[in-house]
Amino acid sequence: MSAPSSERGLMIEERRRRIRELLREQGRVTVEALAARFGISQVTIRADLSILESAGALTRTHGGALTVLDADQPLDVKQLQHRSEKQRIAAAAAALIEDGETIILDSGTTTAEIARRIRTLELESINVITNALNIAALLIDVRPVRLIVPGGILRRESNSLAGPIAETTLATLRANRLYLGADGIDPQSGVMTPHLAEAELNAKMIGISQQVVVVADSSKFARRNISLIARIEQLHLLITDRAAPAEAVAQLRQRGVEVQLV
Repeated sequence: MSAPSSERGLMIEERRRRIRELLREQGRVTVEALAARFGISQVTIRADLSILESAGALTRTHGGALTVLDADQPLDVKQLQHRSEKQRIAAAAAALIEDGETIILDSGTTTAEIARRIRTLELESINVITNALNIAALLIDVRPVRLIVPGGILRRESNSLAGPIAETTLATLRANRLYLGADGIDPQSGVMTPHLAEAELNAKMIGISQQVVVVADSSKFARRNISLIARIEQLHLLITDRAAPAEAVAQLRQRGVEVQLV
């Protein structure tokens, strides 16, 4: 992030306005690059980002920030990002599925890739519970799949159903395995999302599942969100790509989470 000399020594409000402009232009920024650009300390930049986050202008991440739009992009945009990584993760995740199992596919682009892989598997019969309409559409004509959609209130950005209706329905079901998507992963806290209603539904999914498998590409390690979906202690397996931060992977393994890199 090269900077013109005129950007050094800017007043506080001018600097924060310029940070917002950079976010709109680039989609994300890092603390290190901003500090170098403006010729100030990383502590000061972190304070700027905290103030801007409080004003709703950005979403903080580990080491930087994202635009608010980048934190909640529609599925047709998200599915084009990290596509090859998601396909490898989905292949590893689908390889766990056995005949007769009941699985849950949470909403998300990586779990949608798992649904695509299920279409190619040679199975006699499985039950698939999903709150995502796009995933249901992918499986609607797959004869070995008994499809269960719990209903609820639609959030169009993710094609997902959530709310009390979905939660009540899930409470009557049981699953062998939950495939859980993630908007953010913190090796200290757990799996996160910016959407409270979906976090509450995910908690119900975890409660009825014997095994919790998080499927998330390595970019999710750079993100932090407001709602905690699952604590580290609730996770059994994380499938991610080989670009995942080595330190974060080590921390997760130390805390008892199996991590599979693909």
